Amino acid sequence: MRRWAAVGAILGECGGRGLVFVTEPPPTVPDPGDAAMSRGGSETNACGRPVVSAASGSYTGRCSSTSGLGGRVEELPRYTLGLLQTPRSAADSTGDLSSGGVRPGSSSGAGLAASSSRVKLPVPGRGESYLGDRSSCAENGSMLNFTSSSAQGLNSTCIGKLPLSTSRSICRSRTPHMGYSVTSSSAVSVHTAASVIVAVVEGRGLARGEVGMASIDLKNPEVILSQFADNTTYAKVITKLKILTPLEIIMPNTACDAGNTKLFGLITEHFKNVTFTTVQRKYFNETKGLEYIEQLCASEFSTIFMEVQSKYYCLAAAAALLKYVEFIQNSVYAPKSLKVRFQGSEKTAMIDSSSAQNLELVTNNRDSRNGHTLFGVLNYTKTPGGSRRLRSNILEPLVDAETINTRLDCVQELLQDEELFFGLQAVISKFLDTEQLLSVLVQIPKQDTVKTAESKITNLIYLKHTLELVEPLKAALRSCNTPLLKAYYSSLEDRRFGIILEKITTVINDDTRYTKGCLSMRTQKCYAVKPNINEFLDIARRTYTEIVDDIAGMITQLAEKYNLPMKTSFSSARGFFIQMNADCSTLPSGQLPSEFTKITKMKNTYSFTSADLIKMNERCQESLREIYHMTYLIVCKLLNEIYEHIHCLYKLSDTVSMLDMLLSFAHVCTVSDYVRPEFTDTLAIKQGWHPILEKIAMEKPVSNNTYLTEGSNFLIITGPNMSGKSTYLKQIALCQIMAQIGSYVPAEYCSFRIAEQIFTRIGMDDDIETNASTFMKEMKEAFTLFATHFLELCHIDALYPNVENYHFEVQHVRSSAIKKEKIAYTYTLSKGYTEEKNYGLKAAEVSSLPPSIILDAKEITNHIAKQILHQQKSTPEVMKRRAVYHLAMRLVQTARNSRLDSDSLRIYLKGLKKKYKASFPASEQNDEQQ
Repeated sequence: MRRWAAVGAILGECGGRGLVFVTEPPPTVPDPGDAAMSRGGSETNACGRPVVSAASGSYTGRCSSTSGLGGRVEELPRYTLGLLQTPRSAADSTGDLSSGGVRPGSSSGAGLAASSSRVKLPVPGRGESYLGDRSSCAENGSMLNFTSSSAQGLNSTCIGKLPLSTSRSICRSRTPHMGYSVTSSSAVSVHTAASVIVAVVEGRGLARGEVGMASIDLKNPEVILSQFADNTTYAKVITKLKILTPLEIIMPNTACDAGNTKLFGLITEHFKNVTFTTVQRKYFNETKGLEYIEQLCASEFSTIFMEVQSKYYCLAAAAALLKYVEFIQNSVYAPKSLKVRFQGSEKTAMIDSSSAQNLELVTNNRDSRNGHTLFGVLNYTKTPGGSRRLRSNILEPLVDAETINTRLDCVQELLQDEELFFGLQAVISKFLDTEQLLSVLVQIPKQDTVKTAESKITNLIYLKHTLELVEPLKAALRSCNTPLLKAYYSSLEDRRFGIILEKITTVINDDTRYTKGCLSMRTQKCYAVKPNINEFLDIARRTYTEIVDDIAGMITQLAEKYNLPMKTSFSSARGFFIQMNADCSTLPSGQLPSEFTKITKMKNTYSFTSADLIKMNERCQESLREIYHMTYLIVCKLLNEIYEHIHCLYKLSDTVSMLDMLLSFAHVCTVSDYVRPEFTDTLAIKQGWHPILEKIAMEKPVSNNTYLTEGSNFLIITGPNMSGKSTYLKQIALCQIMAQIGSYVPAEYCSFRIAEQIFTRIGMDDDIETNASTFMKEMKEAFTLFATHFLELCHIDALYPNVENYHFEVQHVRSSAIKKEKIAYTYTLSKGYTEEKNYGLKAAEVSSLPPSIILDAKEITNHIAKQILHQQKSTPEVMKRRAVYHLAMRLVQTARNSRLDSDSLRIYLKGLKKKYKASFPASEQNDEQQ
């Protein structure tokens, strides 16, 4: 309990801007209601920002951050939002995390030597991780903290000894996707296979703590570079990696050396199902990394050179990453074909992985396949790209109010213009995965195979299909009014779309298009190229047609011969085969004729083939290989002609995914009564409710108000178990995130203050040197909502005027049947602290504990309560000081935010004066009048 001794000192200094929510279950009696919505472990604030916290006994404040290899960055008055929950017991606590910075200086022994030799590595496996998408770590800004006490244990590592210069450790090995796969446009699942490879390198010597990262998605031709200073807990590294959901992590072999194993150990501990590969440090070469970027970066993104030319560690990571990807993919990226960007920390809020898990942002804690998450609530996207963008935004909310309001303007227009909404939705739903299409198009295979040829032909058809949707998309956006939608309309006027499509249509048949069904798509690929372009191709296609006709004719003859209802069927695995719907009683002797083989039966459907049909399938495949080979040569020539224009697809991909996400936000508003948020310096929510709970309950949950200002920035929330404390805190956090990604919010009215860091506090121990100091830093400038079972803390409002007390009401209902009193939960938040006392003892009374123990506990409780009550009586002087403080804060709020006219303002000020006088004791009022 030493942590609580620091509460007073913190409250006395609370003059900053942030928001903290704290929940605290009792130390002995578990809270099944509160614990149901929060799981996870504690995290620390390694960045220099004030925090909005929701936690169990955790405070948020400022700490200094560093930039580059040692430059100190000045503290900025950022905001924080947090939810806090005090620990139940020491046994439930997670490990301690302390904040810190990188040591200034540079590494003299980094060992980054230039080398052009190929890294010879085995084929990677695939693993799974918790989160999934890209992230950026906020360095200066507000935070949002949430804490609960039921901490989950850390994953155990599966890394063994690594004696070789290049080695790998995996818990589950698979082969990565290297071809293109189509995802249904109507149903996009968040639980897609991991496809991101990440390279991580840390500085050595005085540069320890300076971390460089480079990542590439095998399904998206975009390289993301990051470099940042982290502390000894490596919270930023773990958070970024969990958001990326890596398939494989590459690190230098020196990371396993004695004295350098902490980062490696933490990563392997948190990502036990991910493949790890170590390569010689010399391949992490910043010079080679810059050469790679200059060679591969598309001209539209060439400004990246100036951003990263002095960021040695992310360049070193890029060198090892791109060399490795070339090897495992057995292909190289075409020159000037990749999108390369440096992902800074200043434009998005940081949500650490533990907080994302506690709040169930993208994954349900009970069942990872369950859609009861914030992502599940908001996801009405129609494309894989839109789904990925939504997921990324939820994990990395925006911090720029202008950008957020631009999105909100779009959502508002979509809600007001039904024709625009349905028109856009109809077009967007036809798009395939444009990012994955781009990834395949810009890769040049090192050797040609039938599979490679078929993949290139397929992707050219997908490209044609995608480009043919540009004009319908423009038509849907033509009448839009908001600046962002107009900007997307303008981006679609890029003449390169027309140039590429024109070049394609000179070679590809006009009626060739993407279709569902393997046989239909195979036919599209066979006849994709126009006739008379290649005489041998035309002959091969005629041969293929004759074989297919012969197969159909042969099956018709067999049906007539045996007088059975046979029909021709096709699958990619079996080729052409015979299918028949018939009851076995109709067959001679209840069996098929002996010439049929490979017979399978499902209900009354028979599938089978024959020796002649197998031979004809082989002839068909041979003819098909010839067609694909000749078509591939034509397609490769065509792709070479359009490569210089292909970069316009990056714009298209960005436009489609953003429009899809905005349409999803608008769709959510048609399902529930959400309201557009405002952004001020006040957190005010009128009748807000929990968005996930609404989806689970299929009805609107109980609504509650929230109001925090600089003057009342610390709310203590009390109430018995299962009264709704944790749910309320998480509700505010989810609403904050929804507002900052540009979504409407479940409330009648809402105003938010931008939060730049969001954390949860769960199960902290009482280590005064680490956790307590971190806790104080996180809450020092935070709006704070603190839910607790320690009712004695409610009396600190007598000492600190910025503290307010609220509680969740319950009603006592006496049951005539069992003649006992029951508690009825109202889930309604009211001012003041709860009158429900000693509900831990009440829970113990219905347990199997001996009556003597309960009686002793009651006597001790009464004795302690009398002592505390005697010490915490408010004096008239304290009450007066509190009233003056609140009046001053109200006047400041009015001066900043009031939109009232003169008469209304005068009435409001008179009301404030009346309220101010009413808050004095009667004796004080008489003294003032005299």
